[in-house]
Amino acid sequence: MLLYSIANSKHQVDLKEAVLHSLPPDGSLYMPTNIPQLPSSFWSRFRGQSLQANAFEIAKAMLQGAIPDDALKNIVDKTVDFPVPLVQLDEQSYVLELFHGPSLAFKDFGARFLAGLMSYFTQETNEKLVILVATSGDTGGAVAAGFYNTPGVDVVILYPKGKVSDFQESQLTTWGGNIHAIALDGAFDDCQALVKKAFKDKELNESIRFSSANSINIGRLIPQMFYYFEALRQLPEVAFKGNEIIVCVPSGNFGNLTAGVFAKHMGLPIQRFIAANNDNDTFLEFLRSGRFLPKPSVPTYSNAMDVGNPSNFIRLYDYFGKHFDSGDPDCSTWNMMQSQIRGYSFTNQDTL
Repeated sequence: MLLYSIANSKHQVDLKEAVLHSLPPDGSLYMPTNIPQLPSSFWSRFRGQSLQANAFEIAKAMLQGAIPDDALKNIVDKTVDFPVPLVQLDEQSYVLELFHGPSLAFKDFGARFLAGLMSYFTQETNEKLVILVATSGDTGGAVAAGFYNTPGVDVVILYPKGKVSDFQESQLTTWGGNIHAIALDGAFDDCQALVKKAFKDKELNESIRFSSANSINIGRLIPQMFYYFEALRQLPEVAFKGNEIIVCVPSGNFGNLTAGVFAKHMGLPIQRFIAANNDNDTFLEFLRSGRFLPKPSVPTYSNAMDVGNPSNFIRLYDYFGKHFDSGDPDCSTWNMMQSQIRGYSFTNQDTL
């Protein structure tokens, strides 16, 4: 599997480099050079297979031999060892429950899979790795649970003081061992900025090998595709007849939505997405105006989504630019993103 820097497509690395270093030297993000489409043979057995079996085939197709099959299967099986039920709300609406993992957050998928990848790659090199994580609530708990006692890995979690719930803070601070949590004055965006600053510090990186478990790391996004497939696997066949499949995704840093776009590219029959924002509506404003204007995050009740400068926006913009922008003004990257993704913003009152 090869990945390129969004800022410089000529800079390409393998999966190991992308996972262990998270960011390219230019400070942008990595994207896969190729997102494969799954063969008809996969779809012929898709609905009859388990989540684990489908997840292995999806990961194998994406990783393209970067990890031996037996090691990859072991990582996948440990990642998705909890139920992911699809619950019907009404005749045309379903919700996928992603809170049955150890940290009760959907990020258990990404954190556990990434921990498995990093453990595999660090065993090869025998090097000590320091994972830097910024969290607005859910990510830190999932990463702590996923990486606790992982050999050769220390985890440093930065979170905004007073802006996560008491329960979330306990998920960050009660582990000990190789998990270290630090509360900072400021917002999530400040924590994320410090993580990115550390990666860009050449002198610091000469003495410490840093990586990230935030969704800036491509290793987080690959397993987040699994549950999109699982949702449609569980969806009754009658629901497909004469209906468009539209997926609504609560969005903060937009790693979840980016994984959904990747899943659609691999062949999942999703018509389009809805990006649901709270008062932090930078992406919604982009869809309306065509201008991406990051702004300071606003504290809300849905604090895990309090992101004013979503990192994965550049992945989405790069994807739609590479795959859909033909140069025709009516088919610009912005227009194509508008056609594939709708945006909505919900106030604190709406949330309650």
